[in-house]
Amino acid sequence: MPVLPGAEPYRHQGGDAGVLLCHGFTGSPQSLRPWARYLAAREVTVALPLLPGHGTRWEDMQPTGWQDWYAEVDRELRALRERCSRVFVAGLSMGGALALRLAARHGDAVDGVIVVNPANKVHGLSAYALPVARHLVRTTRGIASDIAKPGAAELGYDRVPLHAAHSLRRFFRLVDGELPRVTQPLLLLRSPQDHVVPPADSARILGRVSSTDVTEILLEQSYHVATLDHDAERIFEESASFIGRLAPGAVREPEPGLGKEGATTGG
Repeated sequence: MPVLPGAEPYRHQGGDAGVLLCHGFTGSPQSLRPWARYLAAREVTVALPLLPGHGTRWEDMQPTGWQDWYAEVDRELRALRERCSRVFVAGLSMGGALALRLAARHGDAVDGVIVVNPANKVHGLSAYALPVARHLVRTTRGIASDIAKPGAAELGYDRVPLHAAHSLRRFFRLVDGELPRVTQPLLLLRSPQDHVVPPADSARILGRVSSTDVTEILLEQSYHVATLDHDAERIFEESASFIGRLAPGAVREPEPGLGKEGATTGG
């Protein structure tokens, strides 16, 4: 199936500092594209891949699992390391879990981690029914577009394939066990009003990582997809400041007249 308009991957070749952005479960690069363009306009090299099974139709996601999604971001990180001397990983929701696992497994090859409303667990009684339910029911209702800002929408599936959800549950358990191996500086931004991922997930992550340089920021005006919500600009600014602090000189303000996003060569 062709990729939905707006769900295409995005890449920009900038300076010597690079950022890998990971989108969420059933979502697409569309939810992170404004963030990617903000960083690209400031001469940061950006990679925003489309995860397997995403960005087309939910039926294409049904046969995929966490191994496919993680393998994609792992390849992107290795490619980014070949181009950049300083590399950061970032993500929204499940993308945050992907970023944390990259940090845990790649160690010093990752210079910092930025996560927005990171997910750590599939909650509710339905989670325990997944191993059986996935063989009886193909999908459940979608989780896309939890956004407070009027007129803003996330390009994601309106159904969640249960085989993929079962794999996601297994992935969260795996990442949870690896969190103590995360030692890099961590910037965690979360929305108190999140209807997809509860505050307990961020608290669990903050309590288990071994990072000593940790910053937590509350996004009071936004729901789950905060990168498209009222606090989006704050996410962009705080992440640029975080990268600039750890990689001095890597973030450069765009030339006057380019606007907030600037000019990029990304797609």
